[in-house]
Amino acid sequence: MLVEPLHSLTDLALGVAAVLLAVGLPPDADRHWRAVFWWFGGAALAGAVHHGVLVRWPEVADVSWPLISVAVVVAVSYLLAASVAEVLGPGRARAFWLLRSIGVAAYVVAAATGHAGIGPMLACESLTMVSVLVLWLWAVYRDHPLAPAMLLAIAASGSAAAAKLASEDFLRPTGLDPTSLYHRGADRGLGTPLRGGRGCR
Repeated sequence: MLVEPLHSLTDLALGVAAVLLAVGLPPDADRHWRAVFWWFGGAALAGAVHHGVLVRWPEVADVSWPLISVAVVVAVSYLLAASVAEVLGPGRARAFWLLRSIGVAAYVVAAATGHAGIGPMLACESLTMVSVLVLWLWAVYRDHPLAPAMLLAIAASGSAAAAKLASEDFLRPTGLDPTSLYHRGADRGLGTPLRGGRGCR
């Protein structure tokens, strides 16, 4: 019996969607896109195990959750690299390694000191996500065919993160708790670029 079935199953759905996207990328897709989907998929599948099984043992869950959240932060750093490669061209992603490293390092410190969670994650990754958003706004200006779908995906993911911070009472009409709604929103955000654009290069 799953301990937190709704959390576990929505994480499972998110993980399966991300892995399918990783596998379904064309052979010539930039390697950073593949890393984005594999890291998000691995984190979500680990989250399904965490919510479904590991939360039975608080001492184990206290270790698994920070590790999973660090994997999400790594995935976000790859999202920046993939966006740079897609918008500015291959070979430019290395120029952003310092910015990516700052966000990851800051969150690793937060997680190691017992502050793993969506709030610290958003704080540590805010500069990275703003950079991703600016890149895709620039892509709209340059008529990049993937830009509208990416902005929609960013909006869906941002809404999901906001829902995670919302109160249970506010979300009661949806039938989902903040964590489950976050998983569903992130699932929509991940799949949007491939459904709405030409796919990742």
